[in-house]
Amino acid sequence: MDPMHPTHPRPPGYGRAPEDRADPVAPARRVPSAHVDTFARDHLPPPDQWPDLSFDLPELHYPERLNCAAELLDGAGSAPGRPVFRTAAGETWTYGELRTRVDRVAHVLTRDLGVVPGNRVLLRGPTTPWLAACWLAVLKAGAVAVTVLAQQRPHELSTMCEIAGIRHALCDSRALDDLARAGIPGLRIMPYGGDGLDDLLNRPVPGTPYPAVDTAADDVALIAFTSGTTGRPKGCMHFHRDVLAIADTFSRHVLKPRADDVFAGSPPLGFTFGLGGLVVFPMRVGASALLLEQAGPKQLLPAIAEHGVSVLFTAPTAYRAMLDGLDSHDTGSLRRCVSAGENLPAATWQAWYERTGLRLINGIGATELLHIFVSAADEDIRPGTTGVPVPGWHARVQDENGEPVPDGTPGLLAVRGPVGCRYLADPRQGTYVRDGWNITGDTYVREADGYFRYVARADDMIISAGYNIAGPEVEEALLRHPDVVETAVVGRDDEARGQVVVAYAVLKEGVRQDAEALRAFVRAELAPYKCPREFVFLDALPRTATGKLQRFRLRAADPAQSPS
Repeated sequence: MDPMHPTHPRPPGYGRAPEDRADPVAPARRVPSAHVDTFARDHLPPPDQWPDLSFDLPELHYPERLNCAAELLDGAGSAPGRPVFRTAAGETWTYGELRTRVDRVAHVLTRDLGVVPGNRVLLRGPTTPWLAACWLAVLKAGAVAVTVLAQQRPHELSTMCEIAGIRHALCDSRALDDLARAGIPGLRIMPYGGDGLDDLLNRPVPGTPYPAVDTAADDVALIAFTSGTTGRPKGCMHFHRDVLAIADTFSRHVLKPRADDVFAGSPPLGFTFGLGGLVVFPMRVGASALLLEQAGPKQLLPAIAEHGVSVLFTAPTAYRAMLDGLDSHDTGSLRRCVSAGENLPAATWQAWYERTGLRLINGIGATELLHIFVSAADEDIRPGTTGVPVPGWHARVQDENGEPVPDGTPGLLAVRGPVGCRYLADPRQGTYVRDGWNITGDTYVREADGYFRYVARADDMIISAGYNIAGPEVEEALLRHPDVVETAVVGRDDEARGQVVVAYAVLKEGVRQDAEALRAFVRAELAPYKCPREFVFLDALPRTATGKLQRFRLRAADPAQSPS
């Protein structure tokens, strides 16, 4: 056990604000964990670094024993014959078929892979019904799901497996190569969707239902990795109750989905924005989701028309890109459009409204908090603002000392609610959680009418087309190239993408400046969305007299100077 992160017994209501701790769902005794492998609970942050939690709504008072996968699969709206997942090829899964397939995966996980409750299981593949079924099966079996992106490269996969102590993986047969090349010690990989006898879907299994493990509401259900400003990813640990809480706050009170809705969107299931919007939210109300392996603007527009999509999740960049194609596609089935991942400009909101008559539901969320916590819908929307705290959540704007600032004054956005940041054995926990509040790293203004308006990121995170990109991570990849002496990666404002990644590089003397070679190198090291759009070659990076890099000068620099 890591001596810096010992086991900390706590009741499921631990960390609540004082006025909430008397709630009947927060008993003083600790609810026993179902985890045999206690790694996740052992590596929760120390108690004094937990955020305060609040469970203001009756629907957030969950029982002490709770398995969120069983709750989603067997909820009131999940009648066996109702559709749950659809594909671009026209395949449709019903809730009954999904339950059978989830149980099949769970049997293989525990019998053939030897997974026990609390083991972390890596999930990798494009967005398909089988990936969703694997995620549900891992949780139903009491294990911890770690869903990563199909685009992530061996170096990234190796780092995440090291941090989370992962020894089991389910991987789409088409995405095996990079996972195998990662060379992760002791990792047992089982493919799915292929033709081999070792394939998960080709193994004989009992035809009996798999009984859901009786997990505690505060057993860790998933670890979601997010980019850190230092370049090293952070594992965000979320409980079984947290998965339901995002549906019972934002989805229930702002989105207000119906059982006949068809959800679709661009974020993959490796992002919690996509996990909520494409799996948790529709399943919570017995609706269905169209799961697209390719979900860019060019694929979304025809898919909306062909499959009658009514609820759409994507980033502002995609809404801007789809404007030009609206005349060529029927989007009349749409009734709810959610925008998150980056700031939504008022001009984009207005253009979408004028062309479709639909009011974009803007929102800000974070992997640390699992989904959206400030938003507004319908007549409550004020273009140019993000919205107000979602029911069940609280937000304020404060200064660096943690003191609230007056309305109209920029400051740090601080949030708390039923879900909070719990990094996996990471010292940055003390930076994100301060005095019980989650500090998101965004600069905001609270207007006099209570609406929150985005100003900028308060840290060095680059947000491009809805993706969070840590400049230092890209710098580390570039520095692995033998010709690069030093480099700095920053974000530059871009009308289409919000920001683009720009790399400034100093090369060895006499080496040819070849941006395409560097671009190809980075693409082999990192997920493609992290690759710089521009390279600028310099003789030296700007530094202070003490040698500190002056990133602000690079952000303000004219990109026309020797770019490629």
